[in-house]
Amino acid sequence: MSDYASFIKNKALAQIATGFAPQKLGSHLFDFQAAIVDWACKRGRAAIFADTGLGKTAMQAEWARQVAAHTGGRVLILAPLCVAQQTVEEEAKFGTSIKYCRKESQASGEIIITNYEMVDHFDVADYAGVVLDESSILKSHDSKTRARIISMFDKTPYRLSCTATPSPNDHMELGNQAEFLGVMTAVEMLAMFFVHDGGDTANWRLKGHGKARFWEWMSTWAVCVRNPADLGFDGSRYILPGLQMHEHVIDVHEALPGQLFAGIAQTLTERRDAKRQSLMDRVNIAAELVNSHKRPAIVWCHLNDESKALTAAIPDAVEVTGSMTADEKEAAIMAFTHGEKRVIVSKPSICGFGMNWQHCSDMVFAGLDDSFESFYQAVRRCYRFGQKDVVNVHLVSSSAEGAVKANLQRKQDQAIDMAESMVAHMRELTKQTIKGAIMEKSEYKREVAEGKGWTVHLGDCVEVASEMPDNSIDFSVFSPPFASLYTYSNSDRDMGNCKSYSEFYEHFKYLVAQLFRITKPGRLLSFHCMNLQTSKFRDGVIGLHDFRGELTRMFVDAGWIFHSEVCIWKDPVTAMQRTKALGLLHKTIRKDSSMSRQGIPDYLVTMRKPGENAEHISHTHESFPVEKWQRYASPVWMDVNPTRTLQFRNARESDDERHICPLQLDAIERAMELWSNPGDMVFSPFTGIGSEGYVAIEMGRRFVGSELKRSYWELAKRNLSEARKTQAEGLFADQYDAALIEDEAA
Repeated sequence: MSDYASFIKNKALAQIATGFAPQKLGSHLFDFQAAIVDWACKRGRAAIFADTGLGKTAMQAEWARQVAAHTGGRVLILAPLCVAQQTVEEEAKFGTSIKYCRKESQASGEIIITNYEMVDHFDVADYAGVVLDESSILKSHDSKTRARIISMFDKTPYRLSCTATPSPNDHMELGNQAEFLGVMTAVEMLAMFFVHDGGDTANWRLKGHGKARFWEWMSTWAVCVRNPADLGFDGSRYILPGLQMHEHVIDVHEALPGQLFAGIAQTLTERRDAKRQSLMDRVNIAAELVNSHKRPAIVWCHLNDESKALTAAIPDAVEVTGSMTADEKEAAIMAFTHGEKRVIVSKPSICGFGMNWQHCSDMVFAGLDDSFESFYQAVRRCYRFGQKDVVNVHLVSSSAEGAVKANLQRKQDQAIDMAESMVAHMRELTKQTIKGAIMEKSEYKREVAEGKGWTVHLGDCVEVASEMPDNSIDFSVFSPPFASLYTYSNSDRDMGNCKSYSEFYEHFKYLVAQLFRITKPGRLLSFHCMNLQTSKFRDGVIGLHDFRGELTRMFVDAGWIFHSEVCIWKDPVTAMQRTKALGLLHKTIRKDSSMSRQGIPDYLVTMRKPGENAEHISHTHESFPVEKWQRYASPVWMDVNPTRTLQFRNARESDDERHICPLQLDAIERAMELWSNPGDMVFSPFTGIGSEGYVAIEMGRRFVGSELKRSYWELAKRNLSEARKTQAEGLFADQYDAALIEDEAA
């Protein structure tokens, strides 16, 4: 069992430090910044999720300086357009030399900074460290670009990712960050911590039991901070002034193309038409707002025509467009940054990331798109730590666009609540991480409950089985965890907690070997399973994973004989209503039936251990008439009642994920009647609430089981005690008691 212990140890999520102890840190860093840099150096590969204005630039530059000094190599910083030049200027004030380059031939010195778009012009293998500045920008790139950037640096020894506090429900961004740092792939992260409900595989959420474990995992490689006080430092200097949002709505009385009456645009096409219809009115209001004072101002637009018209209407404005060359964009942006131009006109997608424009406290959105992320980032160019004045944000829209301000305010409140919730979850863990404290781990405990004819262990099924004598089990029946489809606990010993199918199969094979050892020669084992749906993101395709086949092959490889299998019919209408699976929806038939499929049935697969059965399992014509055998012999059981299961709701905890999927009693009874005798010893390694044990005792068999989750184990004890009471006067009572006497004598 030493191999199994090693497997569990390696399966546990551990903090893997790949870093070094830094030299004396720069004196220009604040106390919390120095603590974060110290941790990031020791971690080696880390993420700094710090709110805007907390000094990510200073921290990443100091980290880069430390990596260069430690390795004697160079560090490459990737940043959005013009943020690179801004970084060079800001760090020069503190004596840190960073050179801005656009290709490898220009690179000299220890720390090089370039734009994301220029990364292909560098030999990244020659760099000891890399920093992704404003790394959340990765999600605005297409999937190929993202994957290329991540793969380019997969051999770089030291990696740092810096961005503002990510949204906790943006699993893609978190997955990108973890994958870039080499902590875990995005697919592994989803499989381990997230679940999607029904057929919409784009909407993932944290598993109930995965929540605490997810935050703990994140705290090993990321620092999440919205204020220094989150880390136990003084945060009084980081209290922001007010943010005031002003709405300017243009009344539109003209109907949109294709409409009889003026109304609110609903479709994407209608919203575009509404924007174009009110374009000059919005431009005039925006220009009037900006021209009414001499303070610096930012004017955000959405359409190219808006940008052109706004620049013409504001005499001292500089325009930044996507069609400009990199040099032209840089010159225009830096002109505004240095105060040479009072007003800048651009799109959030071009200038909305990374720039520090605290010198400005007025901005106008003359045009908006549907992305709250771009709106949030655009506002944060001014509304960030270091801003001394109240920031005024003017939203200009038409009545046809609906309640823009209310919608944005609602989304902003939600985003703030979610970000604060994430920081709150991680606060103590982050403090412990930064200060080097050891995190507490839940302790694995074993217990045993016994009654007349039954024993249930609270513990790891592999360990429990390893303690059983050879050739001691007459029949086993169970339903294994469905490879992370259902997650029952947050224990590393839980086979449902696996980040990939391969890890599940590696875990499960330890049990298969023990089951083979403890089963009597010639006797059988039945497992209940189903094939699993695949998703495009996690598996690359929408289809089915042959879970039944993989388990069957695993048992055969361990020495078992594939004895039989029966398909258990399930209603596809019920499955469609519950899962909304694409392949079962009727609309898929109408759209493209090449993606339509049948429902997924259950299977009861039975294995036999080689050798002669020393005790035949015999039946009489009365106990097993031919009509009954014909039903049981059918390769498809159409009459298994899916709702006839033991009650399980009392075993559920507030964080339980989905349901605990108890095996149908009809299926257990048929297997038990076919392949075991009264008085036989029946084993279930995944006892759950005791379904298999309940049937075994009612049918005059003895039972031994194991269960890892305490609440299920507690309910299993009650169910087995109840089964014993009802069995005492049952059909097999005499044979059952005789078997107990014989067992006790042995």
